[in-house]
Amino acid sequence: MDIGVFSVCARRFFLRAFLYVSVFYSNGILADTRDGQAASVNAAEPDARELIQKSMDLWRGKTSYSEVSMTIHRPDWQRSMSMQAWTEGEKNSLVRVSAPARDAGNASLIKDRDMWSFAPKINRVIKVPSSMMAQSWMGSDFSNKDISRNTDIINLYDHSLAGQSNQDGHLVYEIHSVPHEAAAVVWGKEVLFIRDDYVLLEQQYWDQDGKLVKTMKTIDFMQADGRTIAKTMRMNKSDDKNSWTQIENTKVQFDIELSSSTFTLSNLRNPRL
Repeated sequence: MDIGVFSVCARRFFLRAFLYVSVFYSNGILADTRDGQAASVNAAEPDARELIQKSMDLWRGKTSYSEVSMTIHRPDWQRSMSMQAWTEGEKNSLVRVSAPARDAGNASLIKDRDMWSFAPKINRVIKVPSSMMAQSWMGSDFSNKDISRNTDIINLYDHSLAGQSNQDGHLVYEIHSVPHEAAAVVWGKEVLFIRDDYVLLEQQYWDQDGKLVKTMKTIDFMQADGRTIAKTMRMNKSDDKNSWTQIENTKVQFDIELSSSTFTLSNLRNPRL
């Protein structure tokens, strides 16, 4: 991939696969999700904000490592790539492409609200400006902000429980999240469906005019270190059902020891992992 293509793509999808490859955050006070999943949400009075926070905690743990495949499908072509992703808490994420060979080494680093990309062919680190965070990541249907998985939805939105239903033996909570009036966010509303074991089943993105733009759905599940998480997730644009991006976790590990240099610009450029 030449730098022109990569720099545009990088400024425009990661790591819940990657890292949805992509990646969820904890707020520094993580419940032990291995036990926490067993103790389901209190169905009597669930708190909408807490449901979202614990869903993020479940996905990321204190630290995590995952291997992810991503498929971008369009009516006349399809492209796949493999990636590795690391996360730490709610602020740090690193995703690196491992295949195909032409893209191997391309990487994105997220620290707090900042994002950088690396193009090995020119050995250059590029800072992704905040104005580009809503654009496509690696040409996929995920945005840079989707990949960074920051805590904007928790801290800049008001959350309300809109309903609940039963599905496959679980209670599923529908949560409507509306941004604060002065919040600098892209979406006019997000709608989430979260199970009573904190697995995110679906996330809808609505624009400022009340139009549904895209939807991410969990297709199947997997066990990883004693917890149930999403294995395969697909993002669909609402105006084009034949165009989608799918992420599949092939390996996930939680609460692993990571080097202090993992989430650094030096490691982004010269990987030690």
